[in-house]
Amino acid sequence: MFKRIISAAMLFGMAATAPPAHAQSCAPRDRIVERLADTFGEGLAAGGLQSAQQVIEVWAAPETGTWTVLVSRADGIACVLATGTNWHQQDPALVLMGVPS
Repeated sequence: MFKRIISAAMLFGMAATAPPAHAQSCAPRDRIVERLADTFGEGLAAGGLQSAQQVIEVWAAPETGTWTVLVSRADGIACVLATGTNWHQQDPALVLMGVPS
């Protein structure tokens, strides 16, 4: 009985002090970008400013269909927000300028 209590306490203690899961998805941006290119063949597909300190980037590989969403911070650290498959590119609709004939 005593061993079970100690084992349960140790497991709870390890779980309570474990780092959050999202902490494992952050690294220097150049290292993440290198891995996306080398491992998945992904390239920068889109991006934009989220704030003065953060850029949201979408990396995708049209050949394999994989994609990754990163948030890159001003300090050079990037975090993976989402990943997936079946990427498809949607071109913007063509808007004709002028007067209809």
